[in-house]
Amino acid sequence: MSFGGFNDQQNTMPMAEINVTPMVDVMLVLLVIFIMAAPLFTHAIKLDLPSAQSAPSDEKPQTVTIAVDPAGKLFWNDAPVSRADLTARLTLEAAKKPQPDVMIRADKNTRYEVVTDLLAAAQTQGLSKIGFVTAPHSK
Repeated sequence: MSFGGFNDQQNTMPMAEINVTPMVDVMLVLLVIFIMAAPLFTHAIKLDLPSAQSAPSDEKPQTVTIAVDPAGKLFWNDAPVSRADLTARLTLEAAKKPQPDVMIRADKNTRYEVVTDLLAAAQTQGLSKIGFVTAPHSK
């Protein structure tokens, strides 16, 4: 293996050999560190933990659907409802434990203002689980 020098006039080609010695040195140091640290990773503390048994909760919150047609008419679970009655129903639903999921379903031609009013009314009454129903995109 030949090493190039600064005063070497006869060899004008760049050196094509890779010096792997520094890489091997670093790998050996890392190997020694991991060998020394490996027993520390397997050390465990013996604990006698308490056990508890409970039945899984089958209580699932109900879902309330609020629909808006293009004319701005409101529907509570597919039944027509007025704006005043909607506020009263939202207040009753917010008092339930657990709170129901509120799904807002609006026609694509519905004004954005109507949807934001619905969202604000639900949040004002204290409902926190609010979602939007959409149709899958068809090709």
